Amino acid sequence: MFPPEFDYRRAETVAEALSLLSDHADRDVRLLAGGQGLVADLKAGAATPDLLVDVGDLTSLAGVTVAADRVTVGALATHAEVATSATVREHAPVLGATAEHVADLQVRNRGTVGGNLAEADPTADLPAAVVAADATLHVRGPEGERTVAATRFFEGEGRTVLGSDELLTGVSLPARTAGAYARETHPATGYAMAGVAATLDVADGVVSAAGVAATGVADRPVRLGTVEERVVGAPVEDVDPAAAAAGAAEPIAADRLVGDAHASGEYRLQLLPTVAERAVEQALEGAAAGGGPA
Repeated sequence: MFPPEFDYRRAETVAEALSLLSDHADRDVRLLAGGQGLVADLKAGAATPDLLVDVGDLTSLAGVTVAADRVTVGALATHAEVATSATVREHAPVLGATAEHVADLQVRNRGTVGGNLAEADPTADLPAAVVAADATLHVRGPEGERTVAATRFFEGEGRTVLGSDELLTGVSLPARTAGAYARETHPATGYAMAGVAATLDVADGVVSAAGVAATGVADRPVRLGTVEERVVGAPVEDVDPAAAAAGAAEPIAADRLVGDAHASGEYRLQLLPTVAERAVEQALEGAAAGGGPA
């Protein structure tokens, strides 16, 4: 299929991008970064914007940095950059482990972290990682900059707290000892039918903090507090991943389940404890090995 006609502008600065969003507030404006989601929607007729604002050249929104025990990933960093970053693997291993699972090599080389998160696809991988990691998302708009906790950023399928005149500029994550991501892959789309990101902090051989979140099952990433509670406070070698993951489905409300002809919401929910067990087990292996992704 052929995409619809639309106007196109390439922003040279963040300020110009924000100005274009504000000046065309009465039109359907979409941001173009890596284009891995948007271009497909254009071809399928799922998106019919009046204007595309290309932000792909905004180098200030790229790269990975670490300071004060926090890793900051620019919105235009690609999945491949994150997956192969030594900085990410050392300080925010759950993000690196999750990025490795995103789509295929071609998509990872072009798709961006910011685009993936802003798209808020309930079956995408990265949202689970940022929620599990207690990440902070950085947003810029006409009123300046603001930060949003990852647990508050996603509001449902395709919906976030981003205003139409705002731009996601990056995401920062606190340093953690170990992290992992596991999923059951959808047979038709390649997205997650059920995916779980797990991140651990370990002190003196004991799990001092844990973050576990699911994707693919509900209309937004969901923190699995029951799993976290069963892990925290136990020596790494004493944690039983199966027992910890047994209650993984408890925090997910029935009215938020997502499904399709290939996998109903109920089926995805049944998969969740098994996938959570694998994620926790891999994170524990990473912690026992001295940190990093399993």
